Amino acid sequence: MSLENHHPLWKPSAERIASSHMTAFMRAVHSRYCVNADDYAHLHDWSVKHPADFWNALWDFAGVVGDKFGDKFGGAGERVLVAADKLPFAQFFPDATLNFAENLLRPRAAGAEGDAIVFRGENRARSRLTYAELVAEVSRVAQALRELGVQPGDRVAAFLPNLPETVIAALATASIGAVWTSCSADFGARGVIDRFGQVAPKVLFACDGYFMNLKPVDTHQTVCEIAAGLPSLERVVIVPYLNPNRDTPPTAGMSDAVLWSDFVAPFAAQDLANIRFERMPFNHPLYIVYSSGTTGAPKCIVHGAGGTLLMHLKEHLLHCDVHPGDRMFYFTTCGWMMWNWLISALASHATLMLYEGSPFLSRGGVLWDYADEEGITHFGVSAKYLDALAKIKMHPMETHRLSTLRQILSTGSPLAPEGFDYVYQHVKRDVCLSSISGGTDLIACFAGGNPNLPVWRGELQCALLGMRVDVFDERGHSLKGQKGELVCTAPFPTMPLGFWNDPEQKKYRAAYFDRFPGVWHHGDWCEITPHGGLIIYGRSDAVLNPGGVRIGTAEIYRQVEKLEEVAESLVIGQNWGRDIRVVLFVKLQEGFTLTDSLMRRIKDTIRVNTTPRHVPDKILAVSDIPRTKSGKIVELAVRAVVHGEPVRNTEALANPEALEQFRDRVELRA
Repeated sequence: MSLENHHPLWKPSAERIASSHMTAFMRAVHSRYCVNADDYAHLHDWSVKHPADFWNALWDFAGVVGDKFGDKFGGAGERVLVAADKLPFAQFFPDATLNFAENLLRPRAAGAEGDAIVFRGENRARSRLTYAELVAEVSRVAQALRELGVQPGDRVAAFLPNLPETVIAALATASIGAVWTSCSADFGARGVIDRFGQVAPKVLFACDGYFMNLKPVDTHQTVCEIAAGLPSLERVVIVPYLNPNRDTPPTAGMSDAVLWSDFVAPFAAQDLANIRFERMPFNHPLYIVYSSGTTGAPKCIVHGAGGTLLMHLKEHLLHCDVHPGDRMFYFTTCGWMMWNWLISALASHATLMLYEGSPFLSRGGVLWDYADEEGITHFGVSAKYLDALAKIKMHPMETHRLSTLRQILSTGSPLAPEGFDYVYQHVKRDVCLSSISGGTDLIACFAGGNPNLPVWRGELQCALLGMRVDVFDERGHSLKGQKGELVCTAPFPTMPLGFWNDPEQKKYRAAYFDRFPGVWHHGDWCEITPHGGLIIYGRSDAVLNPGGVRIGTAEIYRQVEKLEEVAESLVIGQNWGRDIRVVLFVKLQEGFTLTDSLMRRIKDTIRVNTTPRHVPDKILAVSDIPRTKSGKIVELAVRAVVHGEPVRNTEALANPEALEQFRDRVELRA
């Protein structure tokens, strides 16, 4: 590692540390267990060595609503964690009962009538819901679903933009104990059917369209195709976002379609005390989320209600330091697990700040306008978004106040050290920049932010509490200060309940536990730093291996994307003879071409700042880089195309047409 981190980029003030939830939790742990937890290193060490005590303490600190050791389902005493040494079979709170939606809708500690949800759409649509209004709308949708016969365990699906109605429908589904699953509205019909078709939903919430770059996109035909491809559906509920004044549903081809307003019209709003919340076992299914599925059929990953709630409370309260009335924003679609993560902030009494549309309107300023005008405290975006703003020299520090902003979160791909520089030089100096890493597989994070710790250039601040994170070599030996495989050697509450239609859990165990038996293998190539932070170098299945030397793709991207001519890049290893050669594809900024001179500069930059092994054998220009709908570049899909192998489920891609630029390239035949 060579990031020249002699001084942190940011340190929290003594006042900020003193007032943080992390500090309050340290005091609670010390009082309850007489544990020396006066700094984060000691607290984390205790949390992974005494997981039952840690998760029990967190339940109480967060004020989880439920019966922790109840006997409704045959409880056997105060059990927090059973079979802890038998991954993947460990279970948390096996006797507990709770309801996820009840925990998100409970009255706030302060200001129950304040904003619960604030929404902005790029088409100038704006709305807000008070806490009481959110509760009322959830109650009406829940009644309508019950009237339709939706019961615990039934699946309810959504093909929707990031709207208040999406949150309302998800919470109504959870209140019943039914299972929520969603795709973003920019998916094609085939991609949606590939996902929802596996889980047989009873109800589909869908939109009539959405806006992108100020242009309306009608989804009526797509919804008709989806409905026709899902024989399990009993009702399609249309949210008229594109045409909000619509008074009849677009029912061509859908005899069971009804407008949202008509769906809830027969039911009176209820207050919190009168909503019927089904308290189910801790490990009752809550969400089904999907792998990107570009190298195989999308995996249907099932997450439980209790684990999701507890993990998100830990991350929001302790690692994001969310206080009542804070305003949490994350730029996401409903097809990315960050949407599920975002809405859980209600349980920490935060206001959800939703945005639907392009983040690059007003030359990238639209989200910063939102932050200023609505007083956003927690601002989450992708690393690629920050990289793009740096490239176009958009400097919010010069154009916006951002006076309320305390934390910037970044995920989706590794945030390069230069991305850290950009934030502190051109966005805000006094802000906790938290690069976070986890994923759909755990619907949470292994590593990320901490309000009590400094921020070091290029590093995730810490492994999160309760996560026994390590780095293994190929033989399963722990590494210190070296690159290797990210693993978790102890159970955590959001280990998936399993994959849908995988009754013997063969696919589930193969995905995470076969590589290192009894250990969660996550598939990231990373390093633990001397500061106790982490550096993520990319996915380990995309790691390059020229001459037997393993190279993380992010190491190359960091160097290439320094150059002003390069907008972004993608690198793969191409099979060549008996070895692997490194092939770099570059998308150039407008007005530039890939000349011999530029190729030499790219190679020289990589060679000087890394090693000769990192220097690509081939550099080719492309007009676009293929990525998933959540913004992740798809190195494995490109590698498959280059090698003439099939790429499945291209509906998972935001721009599948970009793959054709990589097929049968003459330059790669010699």
